[in-house]
Amino acid sequence: MAGFPLKGETTPTIFEKSESGRCGTSMTRTDVDTVPLSDLVPGRHLRSEPARLPEVPENEVVRHYTELSLKNHHVDRALYPLGSCTMKYNPKVNEATCRLGGFAGLHPFTPQASAQGALRLMYELAEMLKEIAGMDEVTLQPAAGAQGEMTGVLLMRAYHDANGEGTTRRRILFPDSAHGTNPATAAMAGFDAEEIPSNASGRVDLDALRENLDETVAGLMLTNPNTLGVFESDILEISRLVHEVGGLMYMDGANLNALMGVTRPGDMGYDIVHFNLHKTFSTPHGGGGPGSGPVGVKKHLAAYLPVPKVVRRDDGSYGLDWDRPESFGKLHGFYGNFGVMVRAYTYMRMLGCRGIRETAEAAVLNNAYLTVLLQDDFDLPYGRGMHESVFSGTSLKKRTDIKTMDVAKRLLDYGFHAPTVYFPLNVPEALMTEPTETETKEELERYAAAMKAIAGEAETDPEMVATAPHTTPVRRLDEGRAARQLDLKWSFPEDAEA
Repeated sequence: MAGFPLKGETTPTIFEKSESGRCGTSMTRTDVDTVPLSDLVPGRHLRSEPARLPEVPENEVVRHYTELSLKNHHVDRALYPLGSCTMKYNPKVNEATCRLGGFAGLHPFTPQASAQGALRLMYELAEMLKEIAGMDEVTLQPAAGAQGEMTGVLLMRAYHDANGEGTTRRRILFPDSAHGTNPATAAMAGFDAEEIPSNASGRVDLDALRENLDETVAGLMLTNPNTLGVFESDILEISRLVHEVGGLMYMDGANLNALMGVTRPGDMGYDIVHFNLHKTFSTPHGGGGPGSGPVGVKKHLAAYLPVPKVVRRDDGSYGLDWDRPESFGKLHGFYGNFGVMVRAYTYMRMLGCRGIRETAEAAVLNNAYLTVLLQDDFDLPYGRGMHESVFSGTSLKKRTDIKTMDVAKRLLDYGFHAPTVYFPLNVPEALMTEPTETETKEELERYAAAMKAIAGEAETDPEMVATAPHTTPVRRLDEGRAARQLDLKWSFPEDAEA
């Protein structure tokens, strides 16, 4: 049935709304149409048959996707408390600036002399990031946080190779609370990734670290605050120990939202830090992008940064410097995700130095308040974190048999997205919650009330919680089956039957 579904019906796909002969746009034919397509496009690039696209009028297309957008949860609708993802509300002015014609319409092959505005923006953005992190040089080239991690590890390798220790320093350490991408990145770069346990406070166990440090260590990958939301109060000693054996300190910048403007990774002893512009500096993200993962380094690593580097010349103009013989190479086809850089630049210029600090302070304050509201209903094994706290549903599960996943599903019925669940791995039944600085006191209270209500329902009506959600367009999904039988492609019914 075309149009909006009746209650209980599923929304038809755009293909199911298609009717042969309908079109969304009609354009006057031009003389270009008289030229055979094979004369314009090489035959190897032409389809053997026309694309099987849905035939739907424009108004139905607009209504279809508007309806779908209303079925989805996003940060413009309500709190999105994914821990470690920093899913904060993003000012809409950032979207306006990144869509300015001179930015959005800029071709990657534009000559440098004709792209001075964009190059200036990139140069000044890098300068601001250097100041925020306490670094000496910054590359904007990495197009995602994971690529920023890879950059950091490749810098370690280049540095040790240059010192003649590339074949012996093959170990990279990381804490047991680390993002899974940390050990994966180290392994992809050819290193041996080795885990260091946390102590009872959720911080790096210094004795375990000492036992694992020797001249075979290339470096330590350590998020600060760490993934439990806990600030590594021994960071100066940790840095000293790693540097003492010749290793390097790398900071995963996933949680920089708690520190910016307050303290700097470079002052803690870090040699390398990556930024997530799409988390800390305001770009809508999720579902794989868009992202940007600039990397800052101390001066002893600057020579190895990827090429090219945005520079300001003596005459005041801006350009790309390719003359970097010690660079480990290139990371990206062009120079990163420029639109994300424009958003981040706008965000930082709007906030200024004072605003950046106040953002971090408000993020920590919001989490402190939310933690107090929830700590009587959910376990808090490592105490209150800075910008995020990792709760646990262990006690709730023991009493009621309701799991963390059940709580997460039930939250959808209350109009909230769930926090990060079952991560970090060293917290059983984890509920990793980050409210960010952009939520009001009232919204935090509304979220806390929903969580408290679910904890009460688990005691009085566990079946309802275990079968949630009940009010969403699509009911409870089987994540395990979805992971094993991933199907993201539309199949025409006649093809499926065949």
